[in-house]
Amino acid sequence: MEVQRELSEIIRTQVKDPGLRGVMISVTGAEVSPDLKYCKVYISVLGSQEGRDAAIEGLRRAVGFIRRELAHRVNLRNTPEITFVPDQSIEYGVNMIHKIDDVTKELRDREAGEEQSESEGDGE
Repeated sequence: MEVQRELSEIIRTQVKDPGLRGVMISVTGAEVSPDLKYCKVYISVLGSQEGRDAAIEGLRRAVGFIRRELAHRVNLRNTPEITFVPDQSIEYGVNMIHKIDDVTKELRDREAGEEQSESEGDGE
């Protein structure tokens, strides 16, 4: 958990790669191998597909810098090799919220239309 928190902070405040401009990046998880040699970092990027691709590529270009910063911040026997893995769970959640909102609005509109039809029918 400490590695995930530090990686998130490093990416948010220290990495200046042009591929990271204009996108919102979240570190959703970090799995460090038991021997501390490897670390899978799950990255969620909100934005277009091109923005996601550019952000992942920017992180891959900056991986040496990110490793050095992590070594300075976290006291580990080894500084792990970092692999960035796209994670679309946040984007999936946002899309589901929009779909639920659309269905809810449609149901409200339908109910309002039915109530209006009933009140017009009572007046005849």
